Amino acid sequence: MKQPSLFNSAEAVIADDERGRIAYVEAFVDHATAAQWFAELRQTVPWRTEQRRMFDRHITVPRLLGNFRLDPPDVAMPSAIAEASQRVIAALDVPFNSVGLNFYRDGRDSVAPHNDHLYEIREGFPIALLSLGAIRRMTIRAKAMPRRTLHVDLAPGSLFVMSYQTQLHYTHGIPKTDAPVGERISLAFRVKPITRDKATRRKGRY
Repeated sequence: MKQPSLFNSAEAVIADDERGRIAYVEAFVDHATAAQWFAELRQTVPWRTEQRRMFDRHITVPRLLGNFRLDPPDVAMPSAIAEASQRVIAALDVPFNSVGLNFYRDGRDSVAPHNDHLYEIREGFPIALLSLGAIRRMTIRAKAMPRRTLHVDLAPGSLFVMSYQTQLHYTHGIPKTDAPVGERISLAFRVKPITRDKATRRKGRY
C-alpha cells in the first residue's frame, strides 16, 4: 500500500510498498544554512567515542557520537539543533523527541549495515536523517527476496526519511570509502518511547 507524502516540497521517493516508504529531499535546507549549522555543531557538540563489543572483543565505533533530548530540550543544546529540529518537525508533522548525531571525520569513518532497535523507537513514526558537510553514500539493502540494494548520495542540507516499517525489512549504513571525502555530520531524528517515570512526571505526580 502506498503511503502519502510527508512533505510539502519536492521529494524523491526511493521505495514505497508493503515493506515501507523511503523518501529523499535533496535541498531541504539551503547550502548557506547547512554550512552554518555544520560549523556550529562541529565546534559545540561534546563529541564522544564509544567502545562496543563485537565478536568477543571491544572495538572503537568508527565515528564520533552525540545526542540530545528535544522534549524537553536539553539545556546545553546548540541553537543549530533547535533550529533544525523545528524545521524537521514542522515539515513532517512528527513529534520527534530525540536527535542522535554522527560525525564522520573522513572516509574511514562509517556505520555498518543495521536497522534501528525497535525497542528504541515508537511504532508508526518515521526516522529522519538531516545531512551536513560532505556528501556520503547511504546503502539500503532489503533483508528478504527480492534482495534489492539502493544507494543514495546524501547531500548537505538534505533530508532522508524512512518509515517505521522499513526497519523491519531493510538495513541501512554508510560504508567506508577510499575516495577523498570531507567531514560530515548527520542528525538522526527519532520518536523514542516515553518511560513510565517520564510519563508520570509529565502528569505532575512527582
